[in-house]
Amino acid sequence: MLTGSDLLAKVKELGDVGKSELVRAAGYVSTKKDGSERLNFTAFYEALLEAKGVSLGSSSSNGVGQGGRKLSYVTKVQFNGNLLIGKAYTAILGLQPGDEFEIKLGKKQIRLVPVGGEESDD
Repeated sequence: MLTGSDLLAKVKELGDVGKSELVRAAGYVSTKKDGSERLNFTAFYEALLEAKGVSLGSSSSNGVGQGGRKLSYVTKVQFNGNLLIGKAYTAILGLQPGDEFEIKLGKKQIRLVPVGGEESDD
């Protein structure tokens, strides 16, 4: 299966061929159990978008959480006193289980500073 600049070059080279032929020529074909051919259009279009610089991926979701919901950047204290940030936000920041933070309290604000990291004004 072609990706990146190779995929873009193949699409440009083939010009006005049908969609099925384009997917087949780029290598997005699999074989079903019965031996027939299956064209993987979704994988082809995702690779094409990524080759053109459009990311449908995880960590660089630009404020879109799981299920395509836009992140609100607002949270509330839960019934048990916990303040939940959420997986979508930690994914955007590239945080991993076990990452530690120092809690800095200010006037009506809370800042989380990575332990051993430098504090910035972001």
